[in-house]
Formats: sequence, C-alpha cells, structure tokens
Amino acid sequence: MLEHVTEMHGKITGAAAYLPPLRVPSADVEARIARSSEGFTPYAGIVERLTGIRNRHVAAPGQQASDLAVAAAGKLLANRGIGPADLDLLIFGSASQDMIEPATAHIVAAKLGATCPVFDVKNACNSLLNGLHLADALIRTGQARRVLVCSGEVPSRAVRWRVRDRDQFADAFAGYTLSDGGAAVLVEAAATGFFHWSFAADSTAWEIGTLPAGGTMHPRDPEYSYFSGDGRKLRDVFLRMGPGLFQSALAETGLSWTDFAFVGVHQVAVPYLEVLRRGLGIPADRLVVTLPEHGNLASVTLALQLAYALEEGRCRPGDKIALIGLAGGVSLGLGLAEL
Repeated sequence: MLEHVTEMHGKITGAAAYLPPLRVPSADVEARIARSSEGFTPYAGIVERLTGIRNRHVAAPGQQASDLAVAAAGKLLANRGIGPADLDLLIFGSASQDMIEPATAHIVAAKLGATCPVFDVKNACNSLLNGLHLADALIRTGQARRVLVCSGEVPSRAVRWRVRDRDQFADAFAGYTLSDGGAAVLVEAAATGFFHWSFAADSTAWEIGTLPAGGTMHPRDPEYSYFSGDGRKLRDVFLRMGPGLFQSALAETGLSWTDFAFVGVHQVAVPYLEVLRRGLGIPADRLVVTLPEHGNLASVTLALQLAYALEEGRCRPGDKIALIGLAGGVSLGLGLAEL
C-alpha cells in the first residue's frame, strides 16, 4: 500500500525589520539639494507634496546593506527561538549589495554566524518577493525546510545632491523618496503556506529607471552612480500592464481582497498607492501604509509592512495574506499565503 505523503508548502513563520535611527525630513532633503547645487533650489515642500513622504531613514556611514539585513535577521531568529545553525538556506534578496563580488548573502551569513548554503536574488524592489518565491519552491521540492530570506537596502548612497537644473532634478527625483533599512522573513516547511504565485514583466521598459554604475556598461564612471528615472513613465507602464495579473489570481483561487487579513503593497508614492488600491478594489483597512514616515524602502517595504501587521495583531496564524510587488524593469508580482 502506498504511503500518503503530505504536500509541503513554504510557510511564513516570522518577519522582522530594522530601520536606522537617523530620520531625515523631506524639508532637509530639499535644503541639502539647495546647499549642494549652484543656482538651483527646489520648490519648498515639493518632495512631500508629490510623494506624501515626510521622513526617510538613513544608515550610518559605516553601515552596509549586510549589516541592516543582519540586524533584522538577528531580531527575527531571537523571536523564533532558533539560531543561525538551524537554517538550511539563506537568500539575500535586495536591490542593494555590499560589493559586486562575492554575493552579499555570504557576508550576511558570516556576520550572522550561519553555515548553510547562500545566494543572492536581484530584481529591484521585487528582490525579496522573488526570494520568498524561491524559498517556497525549494521547500515544495524537498530541497530545504527552513529558509531565511533577508534584505538590506542602502539607496541613500546613490542620491544625486548636486543638481544642475530642473530637468536633472526631475531625473534624480526618485532618489529623494528612497530610504535605508533591513528586513528578514523566515519560511518553513508546513502543510499550508504559500498557495499562489503570479508574475509579469514588461522588460522593454527597463531604461525608465536605472542605477547604471558598476556593471559592464559603466564600470567606473561616477556620473552613472546616481539614480536616474522618470516616475511618470514608470507609473504609466504599471497602469498599461493593468490589473489583469491580480484579477486572474483572485479568479483562479476563488477569493476576494476581503478574504485577506493583510494586503501588502509596494509603496513608492501615496497618490499612486491610492490609485492602485482603488483600481484593484482593495479595502483601505487591509493595508499598512508605511510610506509617509519611512519612505520607499525598496525590497524591504513588503517585509516591513508584514512585520507591523504581525506586531499589531492585524494578521494571525491561519489568516490569509497577499503580497503585491512592483519593481523597475518593469515587473509585477503577487504572492498569496496562509499564515
């Protein structure tokens, strides 16, 4: 007689975030641009008015992306009562990195004291979401049972402060929304967990938002070491891609947004978040809005929202959650899970 084997899923069993204590108001960002530039001064209040961001976090000069990930991971492991030796795999999913080689996951593991296999995942602001997808897939195929997915973002070091004119300010504007932080999510084998994944991309739009330095195109030119992009064009691509990915996922699973205790959405600007929420029909009380006080934390954003939702009791074991990712490139992602 064949023995029944229970299908395993990757289940989120904890999430934690670390935010550097230094907080910089949008007014200070505008003042620094004015001090650093010759003949250009931003309109007072323009950053907060266009984005809804009041504050962002900035890492200390000696803090690296790996340090922020380790701070979040250490908190998470302590909360779960397990140690680095209990991990089967460590995935570092981030738009930031300590250096081009080796993978930042090795540096995180060394600082954390983990001896498991490691690797990096990079897909702009969807990096951590893609890391969770891989963790779930490896658990489902029996190749791991406990995976730490972590991120450390330090985009503050790629912000252009010396601005030539209004056009260059507009090109660099995305950098003024960004924030530093770390995050960690633990994914373990269980009978329930992630039950749906969907991804889509329009890669013809990759040039809309870039940080060009360090690759083979621009290996050493410091002029390419700043964020460059067009927020309106990026928004237009997301709108053109439309809600189909998310509507199809709900239709396939037979669920509606009201079935989820928490819906995490990558947040780049408050006005766009509201457009997206209304367009998808997500109830406002399912969101955790972190953007005004914490800025755009890139791949850390979804994990920060989840950590807050868990701490505040807004979602508990047995509840369903959704994670919606938006990233330059351009890509969309959706993960549905039962806690």
